[in-house]
Amino acid sequence: METPFKNKIALVTGGTSGIGKATALAFAKKGATVIIVDWIENNEILETIKATGGYALFIKCDVSKVAEVKAMLEKVISTFGRLDYAFNNAGIEGTNATIQDCSEENWDKTIGINLKGIWACMKFELPEMIKQGKGVIINCSSIAGLVGYPGLPAYVASKHGVIGLTKNAALECAKLGVRVNAVCPGAIRTPMMNRLTGNKKEVEAQFASSEPIGRLGEPEEIANAVIWLCSDEASFVTGHSMAVDGGWLAQ
Repeated sequence: METPFKNKIALVTGGTSGIGKATALAFAKKGATVIIVDWIENNEILETIKATGGYALFIKCDVSKVAEVKAMLEKVISTFGRLDYAFNNAGIEGTNATIQDCSEENWDKTIGINLKGIWACMKFELPEMIKQGKGVIINCSSIAGLVGYPGLPAYVASKHGVIGLTKNAALECAKLGVRVNAVCPGAIRTPMMNRLTGNKKEVEAQFASSEPIGRLGEPEEIANAVIWLCSDEASFVTGHSMAVDGGWLAQ
């Protein structure tokens, strides 16, 4: 097993399923100690990482609540003394509706988790990384952060906001040793995709056919991009929004 991240501490929000779970496993396989953050506890991933000889810690946290995020980061630092990598991935798709039919509740909840949550995480991650003089943050946006997607106004707005916030943080930290980038997944085979398709094979096939590559992406393919962006191989990359989308945006 390659261990380029040995003795490194990696944090993954929304880490119990989908892209977050795949990325937590990828960090562990590379030798990192992984903190898995989610609002739903799932010991399965902890056991999987332990079985491969790795170490992971679960912390329950609602990233839309600043006080909970602050307490979560304080626990990370008090336990491990540092934070090397953070994948701010927690997010929801919200309710499908047009702009005029989007409810205030749906707007606030989606923006609260997807955008405020990433701001809250960086609010407490950045000071620790700046103090160390080194660190990498990857925020999870979406291809819906680069183009519109009718019927999901709160989601699209939140993911566009993530890209703007990422660029802002990257510029603020450019000379402080901290890199900040975003990944923008296309149609990926995750529980979120299952909800969007209603678990209907014909709807999933429509999403797959809309991808120039001819299939849905796998969570591990996004995880690979995150790992690369965190690695020293990406040392000159900051403020970038990387589409991992099977060619969707090239159309």
